[in-house]
Amino acid sequence: MIFQNNEYAVLNTDKIAPFITFPCFSHIDFIRHGFSTRLGGVSSGIYESMNLGYSNGDDSDNVMANYKRISESIGFLTENIVTTDQVHNTEVRLVTAKDKGKGVIKKRDYKGIDGLITNEPGITLATYYADCVPLYFVDMKNKAIGLSHSGWRGTVKRMGKVTLKAMKQNFNTNPEDVIALIGPSICMDCYEVSEDVAEAFEKEFNSEQIKDILLDKGNGKYQLNLWQANRHIFLDAGIKEENIHISSVCTSCNSDLLFSHRATKGKRGTLAAFLMIKE
Repeated sequence: MIFQNNEYAVLNTDKIAPFITFPCFSHIDFIRHGFSTRLGGVSSGIYESMNLGYSNGDDSDNVMANYKRISESIGFLTENIVTTDQVHNTEVRLVTAKDKGKGVIKKRDYKGIDGLITNEPGITLATYYADCVPLYFVDMKNKAIGLSHSGWRGTVKRMGKVTLKAMKQNFNTNPEDVIALIGPSICMDCYEVSEDVAEAFEKEFNSEQIKDILLDKGNGKYQLNLWQANRHIFLDAGIKEENIHISSVCTSCNSDLLFSHRATKGKRGTLAAFLMIKE
């Protein structure tokens, strides 16, 4: 499926760095959000051009310039970004003002974090992607937000549920008050997995749910639908069905617009999801 502007995702091209927004969040006046593309940056080669990853071999000055461009385009301050240190796990960090800039303009003093939550205005949460699933959470009642990275390992470990639990503990979030989005990531048609991965999902999801999640191709190969898996996780965690949104944008189908690890066999830059509470 090739990306085009639709009811789920819109490509904004009127700024120096194009970025994707999601109509399900557009009516929420207390947040700002976006998802980067590979366009509008200064990096070259396999990182062309909006690479936001410092750890993949790109020149750090180029990465900083890219952050400044995407920050200006979406509308937040580069020095207020807080990033994850992703390891495909389910650790969630409560972010406060003292964390501003960590991972962008100063070093992180934490490791192994795949999810971020906050209720403080002016902090921009950022998580990284090149096929894995971005999970956005907005608590409409308590004005709190969460942003989590969920690859297949994180999905099997129910990262969405873990993030909601952290929001409940820190902000008294009720899942029924949450609007959630499954962001741009690899689609089922592009995501072939081996039998061991399929078995992990078969153990975690019930027989009805697995029909939406796995397609057996034979010879020990399966197509995996991370979008539907995370949708089921959201439903099981108590989010209302009408408050669950899927961007329907595949990173691999759209490798000219978005970085995809699979499509480029690992030779690529890094995308980022952004979410903040306005000051």
